[in-house]
Amino acid sequence: MALVRPELRFLLTFVGFWFVLLMATAWFFGAWDSSRTNPNQQVTSQTRNGSVEVELEANRQGHYLANGTINNHPVTLILDTGATTVSVSQEIAEEAGLEREQRGRARTAAGTVDVWSTTIRELHLGDITFQDVSATINPSMDPDMVLMGMSALGQIEFSQQQGKLTLKQTQQ
Repeated sequence: MALVRPELRFLLTFVGFWFVLLMATAWFFGAWDSSRTNPNQQVTSQTRNGSVEVELEANRQGHYLANGTINNHPVTLILDTGATTVSVSQEIAEEAGLEREQRGRARTAAGTVDVWSTTIRELHLGDITFQDVSATINPSMDPDMVLMGMSALGQIEFSQQQGKLTLKQTQQ
């Protein structure tokens, strides 16, 4: 076995140290930024007086994002009380097994776009469950985007106070 010269060993150790340090720093700041963009990555629920409650924290832009599922497919939801329906990107629709129904047009912040109606069998946000939710598939949306509009939010109570949004679903 050949011995490695001390200069080369020092250089390899030096490069290895900085590589590991840079990778750890990138991972740390990536996770930190992700938690600031979506502070509700781990949605917790509480049951009180026969109702399920979820409390969400606004992100640094004042938006409410939260992790949830559509037909057991994990998604990031952007809660949008200004949206009439839940709107799903084409990519997520395919991954969650949503079927295109009737073609239509929708006015969005990006202009008027072609969309397809669909029905989400099951949408979860923490322990709050929505079933048979009217939605649209919007091929013009960002691939990882789901806007949670009033076709879902209209089924529950919600209130906002000091950067916290409380969602409440009465159990039936």
